[in-house]
Amino acid sequence: MILNVQDIHGYYGKSHVLQGVSLQVAAGEVVTLLGRNGAGKSTTLKSIVGVVQPRQGKVMFEGNNVAGLPAYKIAARGVCLVPEHRGIFKLLTVEENLTMAARKDSAWGLEDVYKIFPRLKERRKNGGGQLSGGEQQMLAIARALMTHPKVLMLDEPVEGLAPVIVDEIVAQIKLIKATGMSIILVEQNLEVCTQLADRHYIVEQGRIAYTATNAEFLADDSAKDRYLGVNLAA
Repeated sequence: MILNVQDIHGYYGKSHVLQGVSLQVAAGEVVTLLGRNGAGKSTTLKSIVGVVQPRQGKVMFEGNNVAGLPAYKIAARGVCLVPEHRGIFKLLTVEENLTMAARKDSAWGLEDVYKIFPRLKERRKNGGGQLSGGEQQMLAIARALMTHPKVLMLDEPVEGLAPVIVDEIVAQIKLIKATGMSIILVEQNLEVCTQLADRHYIVEQGRIAYTATNAEFLADDSAKDRYLGVNLAA
């Protein structure tokens, strides 16, 4: 188990957002965090990577508790979060965004990410601010790969994107998964989640309320309706 989150509690000021979240991710596994808005999904990702410091519980990464470490130290160990707002540098070119994130020990180089994201190679001299929303999302994921992650966490990677771009990004995430990357995905688009994930967790009011394999989740309409208010077949 590359990542084992044990009973973490997270706060924003006095607001007790995470109330004992536990989850596990195996090497090479894709896991989703599902739930309604405000359930605590993004806060869970931020707590794993140290942006929000858990007040209680453990974040065991490769057998070591990284809870309480500064975010940059957790990132240096190989836990990388691609945030919902993407965070690319709009005044830098695509290639500058990528090379500034590169680590000497990374298994990922420019040509590796360009193979997965050929559109970025075409746009490599363009400024980040000149890219479409989908291209900016691709750049954010590609830049994360340049940092040599062992666990890649994606927060709403296809939100607000056209269906054709969603399909392209799903195909790209599948290619990343095929390299053996462990991925945690927060995403509202259930079709995307079920295409990519091995297992699902549903977060409700700051706790894990449900967990299932992808096959179990696909067959469980009552869980989708109860926790998410949707039916995948609808």
